[in-house]
Amino acid sequence: MSHTVTHIDELDRVPLGQVGVWRPIRRALGITSVAVNAYTGEAPGDHVIERHDELGPGSGHHEEIYVVITGRATFTLAGEEVDAPAGTIVKVDAEDVRGAKAAEAGTTVLVLGGKPGAALPPSPYEFWYAAEPAYRAGDYDQAIAIASEGLADYPDHGTLHYQLACYEALAGRREAAIEHLRIALANDDRAREWAAGDSDLDSIRDAI
Repeated sequence: MSHTVTHIDELDRVPLGQVGVWRPIRRALGITSVAVNAYTGEAPGDHVIERHDELGPGSGHHEEIYVVITGRATFTLAGEEVDAPAGTIVKVDAEDVRGAKAAEAGTTVLVLGGKPGAALPPSPYEFWYAAEPAYRAGDYDQAIAIASEGLADYPDHGTLHYQLACYEALAGRREAAIEHLRIALANDDRAREWAAGDSDLDSIRDAI
């Protein structure tokens, strides 16, 4: 089976006293790529995240992300209270002390954790997605700078080089555009079809 679908309300509810109600996502879905669970505060004032850091003997020494998915939470971060309605995302380093209580009944917080650097490198698409706003704004130098960061991890990635060929061509850098396109054509069978009708490459059309 290649996928699993569930709903937060279908997960076990494990009361942990002052820690709140644990919703074991990772174990339920057999996830091995990231630590992910959720905690629910059933009444205002209930803990959804115990006060802790990620350096103790029971911790994974994780960088953690908290996402309030229902209700409203009040986080305490470095001694400061932070109001966190549904949709709020909080990132906390391993050494930072954090905690949160439900500000509304039925508050559930999704928790994702991993050791710093463990999720790197990011997927290749992230680099050209991140460059998209600059590309749309016509700031091709910035688009090139952002997308080029991906070459450190993906030096021969066809789609990444294709995107860079487009940005370089639009920036008037003919030789750089041709070189990126050459690598794209060598490493992604789809690149020639893309290039055939892509106006971004009109300035180097004679070289395709």
